[in-house]
Amino acid sequence: MTDSKPQIVDNFGRPHTYLRISLTDRCNLRCFYCMPEEGIELMEKSNIMTIEEIIDLATTFRDLGVDTIRLTGGEPLVRKNFGFLIEELAKLGVTLKLTTNGIVLDKYLDLFQKIGLKKINISLDTLDKAKSIFITKRDYFQRILQNLETALEMDMEVKLNIVLIKGVNDNEINDFIELTRYKNLTIKFIEFMPFKGNKWDWDKGVSKNEILDTISNGFGIIEELKNPKHSTSSNFKVLNHVGSFAIVSTITSPFCDDCNRIRVTADGKMKNCLFANSETDLLTPLRNRDAMDDLIINAIKTKKHSRDGMDVKMEAEHYEQNRSMISIGG
Repeated sequence: MTDSKPQIVDNFGRPHTYLRISLTDRCNLRCFYCMPEEGIELMEKSNIMTIEEIIDLATTFRDLGVDTIRLTGGEPLVRKNFGFLIEELAKLGVTLKLTTNGIVLDKYLDLFQKIGLKKINISLDTLDKAKSIFITKRDYFQRILQNLETALEMDMEVKLNIVLIKGVNDNEINDFIELTRYKNLTIKFIEFMPFKGNKWDWDKGVSKNEILDTISNGFGIIEELKNPKHSTSSNFKVLNHVGSFAIVSTITSPFCDDCNRIRVTADGKMKNCLFANSETDLLTPLRNRDAMDDLIINAIKTKKHSRDGMDVKMEAEHYEQNRSMISIGG
């Protein structure tokens, strides 16, 4: 781990030590809550950060005090030369994490063990094959389940990311919780969030309290766990279950007070918040070999306290000006 003192501090005194880097806006699934029905205009290849640029940028953030880097997409594992990239990032001395849909996870699990990457989030919104095809527009369900089992057998720290949508998969909450009875994994329920083109309507959402009530009615006693510092979720487990569950309550109970996260998109734009409309271009100065430190440090000063200023409610005129989720990075 790096001993570098955090230097990326916003105007609310929050040190930012966690960086999410999107490697690509391409994905081998087409989940409707992530990608608009009409698809997206893919980024020009020349505008995408090269592998070397990603490493250079990650090194700059490491030197500014970032100690955790999560790789996202699109689907990060479809990025060409991903294996080389992850080995080089492992040399930075930071904690590496990954968010993936799990389709080609088996290709990299041995490498992850070798370099010490253990924390993997797998997006899996349903345990029903037909419903999976409906949500993702692709048929990789069995392959994802097999790769999940393999990751658990290899003692990876696995979280399942489930975006809950009323009338789609909210009837599966307790089916997912049942997995934690004997499996050492975390089920991570995520409230349906608004992005450009995903036809968001909170009437489709399932709140934190609804989730807890459903689980309590199905399983009885729920233990509340101590949340790690900077946690984006409330964490729980059912009494006597091996695994645990978490709820990301972005809509009904935002967790922004001690946010320490920064995002960089695949085309090298720094976003202070998932919902931020404003972006800071890092790729152009990176390619010009300009100094980056002050640019990053000053950019974080513009960060708003909560949800890019949508403190009270989510406003369509605001989030529709943002990118679609797939082009931000999951």
